[in-house]
Amino acid sequence: MKYQLENKVAVITGASRGIGLAIARRLHKQGVIVYDISRNFQANPEIKMTYTADVNDSKSVEFILNKIALDEGKIDIFINNAGFGIAGAIEDASRENIYNLVNTNLSAVINLTRIVVPYLKKSKGRLINISSVGGIIPLPYQSVYSATKAGMEIFSKAVANEVKSNGVGVMTVLPGDVKTSFTSARVVETSADDEKAKKAIKKAENEEQNGMTPEKVAKIIVKNIEKRKMPLRKTIGGIYKLIIFASRFCSTKFLNWLVGKIYI
Repeated sequence: MKYQLENKVAVITGASRGIGLAIARRLHKQGVIVYDISRNFQANPEIKMTYTADVNDSKSVEFILNKIALDEGKIDIFINNAGFGIAGAIEDASRENIYNLVNTNLSAVINLTRIVVPYLKKSKGRLINISSVGGIIPLPYQSVYSATKAGMEIFSKAVANEVKSNGVGVMTVLPGDVKTSFTSARVVETSADDEKAKKAIKKAENEEQNGMTPEKVAKIIVKNIEKRKMPLRKTIGGIYKLIIFASRFCSTKFLNWLVGKIYI
């Protein structure tokens, strides 16, 4: 028996564009009441209400989640989607950008989960964390980004065991290359003479712009949310499924060598 979506209440962070917006539209189409928490307001008819807030503002997001739960009487689905990337050699990264990235991509995810889990326990709901294949495959010149996504992966697995007995499902989604504004929004920090870094970053950008549509990714995500038992991890993108599967049988040294050959 499927997990019924009709009349469920979902909250998504960063649903003003990209994968988040595509998920919101897909859920709405299937009868879900959708709320968005985003830094930038973007009116969308599929979203009942967009609350403008930074996910790093703990007081604001806690107030918003409590208000949604009070207004709707429940929260059934929560999707941690908000995030951004930085790229460049680690020595070129500014402390400020590292701090902001770790806060947004990991600390905020942990804090939002802390706030929303009691509501999900009551509704026997679903927690979905949008990570990246970069959390499994160590991306050169995106080391801090990969670190935050690896942290999300481990965090999700730990929480899954904590809430399993309460009927809460947890899924981490690892999309491969997706064509969204995430690419243009990435903060790039490279020294003027670092041609190797620039070449690797350009290659990653080209692959993203030739990647899957956010609609395709959203369709797969929602299909898995509907399953009676969500998978703990869902990798999206054929080549990345293969690489991650193969990594189980490869030494760490060989895998890192292979990633270097692919990305540098």
